[in-house]
Amino acid sequence: MAMNLASSGRTWRRSRRAPMAEINVTPFVDVMLVLLIIFMVTAPLLASGVPVELPESRANPIDQTPDQVTISIDSTGTIYVDDKRVPAGALPEALAAIDRGADGQGPVIVLRGDRGLAYGRVMAVMGELNRAGFNSISLVTNSSVSPP
Repeated sequence: MAMNLASSGRTWRRSRRAPMAEINVTPFVDVMLVLLIIFMVTAPLLASGVPVELPESRANPIDQTPDQVTISIDSTGTIYVDDKRVPAGALPEALAAIDRGADGQGPVIVLRGDRGLAYGRVMAVMGELNRAGFNSISLVTNSSVSPP
């Protein structure tokens, strides 16, 4: 009986597989591709939440910087500062609440105005920006393929 146990132990050791020295990365790649697709789909939705129909322009696009504040004016003339609605007449207070940073220059202001707005409404907002001390203002438009 002892001999029988010893022989069964040897056959178990011989049939034992060698450990794998490779890592299976297929599940990792699958998960990363799914996450990449999710981020590619949701990233454009995070850019701005205020629906504005932008005018067209043939100007070259500018680089976006992380220290910018987006001010949007929708078709009804309502003003939004970074997707937060500003009550009528409260734009100077909203601009005063913007952090100017350590150098005092302040962030770049990105102004998005609806195409159907009166020119005077957009200029009134730009005047308030100038009065608040923001001199670096970028106007956002859609790119136009054909010349006007």
